[in-house]
Amino acid sequence: MQNDLARVRNIGIMAHIDAGKTTLTERMLFYTGTIHRMGEVHDGATTTDWMVQERERGITITSAAITCAWKDVKINLIDTPGHVDFTIEVERSLRVLDGAVAVFTAVDGVEPQSETVWKQAEKYGVPRIAFINKMDRIGADFAFATQTIRDRLGANAVPFQLPIGAEDTFAGVIDVVEMVALYWDVDATGVAMRTAELDAEQRAEAELAREVLVDALSNYDERIINAYLEGQPIEAAWLREAGRKAVVAQGVVPVFCGAAFKNKGVQPLLDAVAAYLPSPLDRPPTEGKDPADESRPLSRRPSASDPFCALAFKIQSDPFVGLVTYLRIYSGSIDAGEVALNPRTGKRERLSRLLQVHADKRVDVQCATEGQIVAAAGLRNVATGDTLCDQKHPIVLEAMSFPEPVVWLAIEPATKADEDKLNSALSRLQDEDPTFRVRVDKESGQIVMAGMGELHLDIIRDRLQREFKVGCQVGRPQVAYRETISAGSEGEGVLKRQTGGKGQYGHVKLVLEPGARGSGIVVVDQVTGGAIPREFIRPAIDGAREALDRGVLAGFPMVDVRCAVVGGSFHEVDSSDIAFRIAGSMAAQDAAARAAPILLEPIMRLEISAPEEYTGAVIGDLSGRRGSVNRMDARPGVQVIGAEVPLASMFGYATDLRSATQGRASFTMQFHEYAEVPPTISSEIVARYRGY
Repeated sequence: MQNDLARVRNIGIMAHIDAGKTTLTERMLFYTGTIHRMGEVHDGATTTDWMVQERERGITITSAAITCAWKDVKINLIDTPGHVDFTIEVERSLRVLDGAVAVFTAVDGVEPQSETVWKQAEKYGVPRIAFINKMDRIGADFAFATQTIRDRLGANAVPFQLPIGAEDTFAGVIDVVEMVALYWDVDATGVAMRTAELDAEQRAEAELAREVLVDALSNYDERIINAYLEGQPIEAAWLREAGRKAVVAQGVVPVFCGAAFKNKGVQPLLDAVAAYLPSPLDRPPTEGKDPADESRPLSRRPSASDPFCALAFKIQSDPFVGLVTYLRIYSGSIDAGEVALNPRTGKRERLSRLLQVHADKRVDVQCATEGQIVAAAGLRNVATGDTLCDQKHPIVLEAMSFPEPVVWLAIEPATKADEDKLNSALSRLQDEDPTFRVRVDKESGQIVMAGMGELHLDIIRDRLQREFKVGCQVGRPQVAYRETISAGSEGEGVLKRQTGGKGQYGHVKLVLEPGARGSGIVVVDQVTGGAIPREFIRPAIDGAREALDRGVLAGFPMVDVRCAVVGGSFHEVDSSDIAFRIAGSMAAQDAAARAAPILLEPIMRLEISAPEEYTGAVIGDLSGRRGSVNRMDARPGVQVIGAEVPLASMFGYATDLRSATQGRASFTMQFHEYAEVPPTISSEIVARYRGY
């Protein structure tokens, strides 16, 4: 079974916060025999939420990997966070998974973070099946939730199951493929699942759903079309085979339902994972490039005959083992103690130990083969997104992209003794989390840490104190502003120093232009006619890039700028690398000051659920925060308000919203884009930060 790739499923559980991912995962582990007692999130006793902070807060913070077996299929399962502050955990998990189960609630359907994780899955071409959870909740509506998947995600959602009842009458599900009813005993653990014939009402509903199912799958199996046209019965096995092809091709999203907390619907979902989600063999070969020639594409098949190739998708700090690197093996195999090449650094890395991961527990294994997800100890210079490969057959896989932090705060050690410990701990946390950044402010000397939100940084602070035993004090959260330019300009920098003996001379001309949103800083060489010797062009480019890292308005990092070094001059004796580096920096600062610099701020996408009588108060409050309402949906008893609001206006919003609605409203927030700050507010911000 270990080596039979056709019976391996590398899957993730993804959803909006509080959709029930961790509860569902706990049931899956129980029914597969991996654990012998189901823990609950509210008790802080679940297997995959093993961190102290996760158990205290009842949320998933870090993605946890665990292996289980269902019938004859081995499932490598990753439970991912739902909170937007930890979206990087979802991103890097989906990068290495073959399939995913998207969980939605029957009451709310598709929510904002559901859209985010769905887009992440689409980005990496991950086939998905959907599970409508919480069918026992008041307001549960299977048809509504399924329609939101079609409308808001643009997915071809096709019910493979129908619920029997809803809310407190939810009793079981109708299997549309097999045309049978499945029931669970309310008072039991859900192990005993019984099958029953459909009654007349259920059969009529199921036959309508089966027509939709047959129509959706007919393109994937000629037997289905022929049987349908000839009026012959369509076998369930044909539908399962066609369903698998449709899911792998991402043409259909099968929809299942249940109530994980009440132990209903989980075993059929496990059957669906085995039947419909792809094995490593069903996925296309992994694409990469030759590190010696990036224009030359390479690929690796999930085969023992292909050279070893793996992607490091997560790094975790362990108090006993040190840094543990999570690897997805795409081809070949490697033994514990063997050496692999990291093409990014050009260095060899010895995998001193290989570990099979079970949440916070690890078991040593001797060998890792294609299709597996394992952890390795002993890697020294490996970062998230690095490739490890056979030394004789190097390849670089596509790296991962990480969102930029939007909130920062100053941090300082509580005592002199904590100073070294703080620097070491922050360095280790940066290794773990690519969305967490640390820098030292050049003017104030303060240590500044940046993250995806207040909760993200609060968890970091908590981990510093508990896990790393570092005493620290933090300031108030601040917005991570950016700067860019709104016009083209030219700049010139000349360094000319003569101190008796050899002097320093560098002269650089460059052109700045606004870049596309999200393009970052692009610096290119457009020097012609030998105005600058080749050996001095790279230092000039590096100097310009370094200068653009700090904006001219208030010192915030610049983004979305295209810089071209176009000319200059040199001296036969006095020119040097350092002279051109400084001249490049001076030219970039000169050009940026002339290019109509503007301030950018993070805009957050907000979704608020509030009782109808408070709609006016909520919208009025948003207007006062410079927010713009772009969507309103009426749902039973509540209004769902969609808006875009500057992050600077959102600190403390949770308390204000509770006060305005007597605690009856809730909201979710996620980063949307950077946008220009209005001039009057921009001048205030610039004055405030220049005052530092």
